[in-house]
Amino acid sequence: MSTTEPIQIAHPHVERRTGVQGGRFVIKGTRFPISSVVQNHRRGLTVEDMLREFPHLSPAQLYDALSFYYDHREMIDQEITEMADVAQASATYPPTLDRSNGSD
Repeated sequence: MSTTEPIQIAHPHVERRTGVQGGRFVIKGTRFPISSVVQNHRRGLTVEDMLREFPHLSPAQLYDALSFYYDHREMIDQEITEMADVAQASATYPPTLDRSNGSD
């Protein structure tokens, strides 16, 4: 009887970096949160619509972001809920801009 290893599904266009968007998952190499892709999709925007709105993104990035969402739905839905509450969002996802250098 053979055993098979569970398949790990990789999301090559998704990353989480310290100091970027408060540690939220983003499209790799950008500051574009996965939750923003999901919210736009929920508003009825297709991938083609989003490509027109955000021409710096590729179809592969957007489809991978949606795939990541469906693999991690509960986590991203929680993030969206938290982001709707501005005070909670500020506490959970602190600003990443450093204004301590005195320039405004």
